[in-house]
This record gives sequence, structure tokens and C-alpha cells, in this order.
Amino acid sequence: MIADQLILNKKSAKTSYKEDSTSEKPIRSIAKAFSWRVIGTLDTLIVSYILTGKISVAASIASIDFVTKMILYFFHERFWNLIKWGK
Repeated sequence: MIADQLILNKKSAKTSYKEDSTSEKPIRSIAKAFSWRVIGTLDTLIVSYILTGKISVAASIASIDFVTKMILYFFHERFWNLIKWGK
């Protein structure tokens, strides 16, 4: 039963991005990266403050962390979107 559904629903390897309903648009990846980074940055800010005891140092660390990890997450999401496994 499940195998039949997999075979019947299997898409052609030539499916374009616009036809691929399981693919995410880049703007969705950006929104997910941003929302996750807000959460991650708050964590980094708190941990940095606990370790340093200085809010200015903690904010500097969190700011750099926010930008670099959001960029890395975006490319990570786009790469995984190319992989058909698990879709």
C-alpha cells in the first residue's frame, strides 16, 4: 500500500523548481533562518552574559553570532532542499 503510493506519486527527475510542491521557496528559508536566529541569539546573549558578566561583550558576541549563523543556516537549508531523501 505504501509502496504503491510512493511509486504512483513519484515525480519525474526533470521536475522544475516551480512544479516541485515539496520544495521551499528561498524566502521561506530566509524567514526560517531569521526566526531561528532570534531564538539562537537570545541563547547566545544569555550564555555570553553569564560567562563574561558584561552585557556589552555579550551583545557584541550575540550580534556577530546572529549574522554569521543566519547566513550559514540559509545555505544549509538551500543545500538540504536539493536532496530528495525524505521528501
